Amino acid sequence: MKFFIDTANLAQIKEANDLGILDGVTTNPSLMAKEGIKGEEAILKHYKTICELVDGDISAEVLSTDFAGMVDEGKKLAAIHPNIVVKVPMIKEGVKALKWFTDNGIKTNCTLVFSAGQAILAAKAGATYVSPFIGRIDDSGWDGLELISQMRQIYSIQGFKTEILAASIRNPNHIIKCAEQGADVCTCPLDSILGLLKHPLTDIGLAKFLEDAKKM
Repeated sequence: MKFFIDTANLAQIKEANDLGILDGVTTNPSLMAKEGIKGEEAILKHYKTICELVDGDISAEVLSTDFAGMVDEGKKLAAIHPNIVVKVPMIKEGVKALKWFTDNGIKTNCTLVFSAGQAILAAKAGATYVSPFIGRIDDSGWDGLELISQMRQIYSIQGFKTEILAASIRNPNHIIKCAEQGADVCTCPLDSILGLLKHPLTDIGLAKFLEDAKKM
């Protein structure tokens, strides 16, 4: 399973990349706004900086909701760097845009996916990645991990090449469960990634080793 970090914060991206396990980055308008990045020129420049930091797929989201607007934005984003993946919302116009990008050799990430039906449409349109938002599904009273399992089964049976990119990760256990359910990618906040390092027995064991080393 590949690890992406879900942020627009350059310091966090660098920290995750320095671990040696980072495969890519996902962002969205909310994450950009959180970093105070506004305006088309500033956003495009920020994406370029991220591409220079990380050797992997970088999802860059379109803001338009009509086909022509998404295609126009997507072409500009794809021109930034070969590693850019155009992030498109799961709406009717978005499915049309996914197919256009696929036919024109531009990688895509279909975002805001909450059902198996939506995941099927994205795969049929040739999306490179599809992003089910498991945390938000859990918030609504349903089981986000069950959707990952359902998608894995459908994609395997049907031979879809689209990769399942588990998004809206809330904690380290989500990451582990996504790996168990067969997600191809997990995009996570830095805290969730670092949370995988932690275990009280590791801390206790290390403290004992260091204490015993003093006696040598």
